[in-house]
Amino acid sequence: MPELDWGEVLLRVVLAGILGGAIGAEREIREREAGLRTHMLVAVGAALFTLVSAYAWTDFHFSNRSGVTYDPTRIAAQIVTGIGFLGAGAIIRQGLSVRGLTTAASLWVVAAIGIASGAGYYSGAVITTVVVLVSLWPLRILAHRIFERIRPGERRLEVELSAGESPAVLLEALERRGAAVRAFELEDARDRRRVLLDVRLADAQPHAVTAELMRLEQVLGVRWTD
Repeated sequence: MPELDWGEVLLRVVLAGILGGAIGAEREIREREAGLRTHMLVAVGAALFTLVSAYAWTDFHFSNRSGVTYDPTRIAAQIVTGIGFLGAGAIIRQGLSVRGLTTAASLWVVAAIGIASGAGYYSGAVITTVVVLVSLWPLRILAHRIFERIRPGERRLEVELSAGESPAVLLEALERRGAAVRAFELEDARDRRRVLLDVRLADAQPHAVTAELMRLEQVLGVRWTD
């Protein structure tokens, strides 16, 4: 069984942390539940499990003759199972909306990147990281523009409320302006509550909707996102 020197181990673990951190930084910028540190830890942990499963048993002797067999892939295989529990914790259902699916998927793929880095499959780890970053950022913008043409008049609205305030006042105000809410999400911060709404404007004008919402004393801020 081959042995790795300290330099090679350092390279694989650090590379896993860098690639996982790159994806985590994107999630951090978008203020998701799992951010930079979580993705880095998942990638580094997956890389270490892979190193342990493949290279930590050089002092042991395994053979069919002695009746002691060894499958180095079994430890790494459990990473996939374990990351499923972590990903499930990132998925939250609020009312009619489910959020956290993309973050759960990013944790899952970061674990795969960590395994690839730990196994020394550097090209696969780097290429996968690039593809994931493209899908999370430029592809998201492109998909939004395409679907906006398919579903004209539907836009994303972000409203900040005082902590603990109900979004019911927003729904009533939007209804008065003739805007239909397709779905909404709630995100609670320390001193405020953020509401993300998918709104079909129909004949309503964005600036009129903004003015209507800003008249509500519970509203701290309003912005349209693309």
